[in-house]
Amino acid sequence: MKPIALLMIEHRLIEKAAGLIAKRALDVDKTSAIDLMFVEKTVDFFRSYADRTHHGKEEDILFVEMRKKQLPPDLKRIMEELIAEHIVARKTVGAYLEAGRRVASGDKSAARELVTQMKTLSSLYPPHIEKEDRHFFFPVMELFTQAEQDKMLKDFLEFDQKVIHEKYQKMVKEL
Repeated sequence: MKPIALLMIEHRLIEKAAGLIAKRALDVDKTSAIDLMFVEKTVDFFRSYADRTHHGKEEDILFVEMRKKQLPPDLKRIMEELIAEHIVARKTVGAYLEAGRRVASGDKSAARELVTQMKTLSSLYPPHIEKEDRHFFFPVMELFTQAEQDKMLKDFLEFDQKVIHEKYQKMVKEL
């Protein structure tokens, strides 16, 4: 298995979550009913799974290894775009959470902002994922030997094992 297979499998779940947020935004537009538990759960998903787990493997392993290679200009450009998109996604999740908190505190004007952030968040991921899946991952793998790919896959799996412990150690420390 190529290491990018894990990343692409993760993409399918992220796409589903983004689709759920897009659908829920339309529902809120129609009914004005806001489910704050949905907001909390989706923020957790995007912070823990999409960002820390998925983007973590990309930024902490794949991109680090790519920087050791002589990158063609197009792949270097795409990598930098992806990093910038990860930053935008983090900021958008933060704004989504903040709008949800304002709604929870009774700020009626925050409902519109919440829907805006839901639509923004759900629209960020499809083109980002398409860029990675169709234009980046396969050419990048050509830069690595089979042994390097095997090591990267092992590193990805080890990374995943650490994430859950990091999350809950941080939670207990905060408590």
